[in-house]
Amino acid sequence: MTIIQPNNPLHGLSLETILIRLEAHYGWVDLGELIDIRCFTHDPSIKSSLKFLRKTPWARLKVEALYLSTEF
Repeated sequence: MTIIQPNNPLHGLSLETILIRLEAHYGWVDLGELIDIRCFTHDPSIKSSLKFLRKTPWARLKVEALYLSTEF
């Protein structure tokens, strides 16, 4: 059963999709400047960033907020 969430702009987007789109748009260097977290500034990769963001709610919220404020 699928629940429709019309007020959630991130509904249907995985964290991996969000991260891939942000990295493609900004690149790791700019992403690390916009959100100063180690997984973006020191040897960044999608895999390591996902691992960190899934365990760290405050960082995930910052990434999601940046995604929502970015015009692709």
